[in-house]
Amino acid sequence: MVHSDTKAYLLLEDGTFFTGKSFGAKGTSGGELCFNTGMTGYQEVFTDPSYAGQVLIMNNAYIGNYGVKQDEVESGSVKISALICKNITDRYSRMMATGDLESYLVANNIVAIHDVDTRSLVQHIRSKGVMNCIVSTELSDKAALELELKKIPNMKGLNLAAKVSTKAPYLVGSDTATYKVSVLDFGVKQSMLHIMSSKDIQLKVFPSTASFEDLMSFNPNGIFISNGPGDPAAMDDTLDTIKQVLKVEKPLFGICLGHQLLARAHDIPTYKMHHGHRGCNHPVINLRTGKAEITTQNHGFGVDYDSVKQSDKIDITHVNLNDGTVEGIRIKNKPAFSVQFHPESTPGTHDSRYLFDEFIELMATK
Repeated sequence: MVHSDTKAYLLLEDGTFFTGKSFGAKGTSGGELCFNTGMTGYQEVFTDPSYAGQVLIMNNAYIGNYGVKQDEVESGSVKISALICKNITDRYSRMMATGDLESYLVANNIVAIHDVDTRSLVQHIRSKGVMNCIVSTELSDKAALELELKKIPNMKGLNLAAKVSTKAPYLVGSDTATYKVSVLDFGVKQSMLHIMSSKDIQLKVFPSTASFEDLMSFNPNGIFISNGPGDPAAMDDTLDTIKQVLKVEKPLFGICLGHQLLARAHDIPTYKMHHGHRGCNHPVINLRTGKAEITTQNHGFGVDYDSVKQSDKIDITHVNLNDGTVEGIRIKNKPAFSVQFHPESTPGTHDSRYLFDEFIELMATK
């Protein structure tokens, strides 16, 4: 257990106030408050670009016990704005680990608070809904914290993809691969690229601002639209690019934000969820097979169910078993599909990795 005398403070937008202990970097940081239900995979979660702009509560009562490892990352740095835990430890038992969690957070300049009743905090969010918050080791006065909290923008209407996307195109995989895929990067996880490159695919990853012509310049067999942070309703410029891909009937696979954008390209609205889905244990029913899949998820926006049901252009392929939300769609008479969850599943089970094979099957028929 970390033993620190430095206090840390947490203030929620509705005035709820917690006092805890500091670990990680010292300072003040804030964002939209959310929670993750996974018991493992904290390092992969912290480095997932989809968490940009968010303060994360880890539901599991004990974090840090297996340390950190340099290759267990989804991007080049930690992407969460701040971290909230019940218990944290700088002791770890895994021989392969290269360091402890607190040192890792300090190196990435992440402010964190522990010794907080996270069960109570999560119940509060589940009841009241997501809201912004501020975490500080510098400010203890609520009035001062409120001033800092007011500076944090609302996630609704916020386009964050450009902040986490690559700035220049780059290649992943062998140039002798059978298939070539252009990746529209809104915050792509590295494990997605590794899985596809291991399946005889060479990928060219393009910035979030890439045009249809940019994507086609790679002469791809298919297009992949990645996950990412922010509000899909704030990304109208991207819709034209997706519509052009659909017109030429190039196989298309979207995940998470990519799923929401594919729906919006067919005039299906998205909405801000009450508290989102985040974790590696979310049950989804595959309507084509009738089988349940345990999925990894990280999203705060959803696709409107009634609008999809009324559409004559889209079939629903997956549905969340907890709340009935849309988890997968397939475009009728087009080689295009998407899922709201993360089939790469890092962390998580591999129940849904078959979707990458279905993408390859679409490309093989073109």
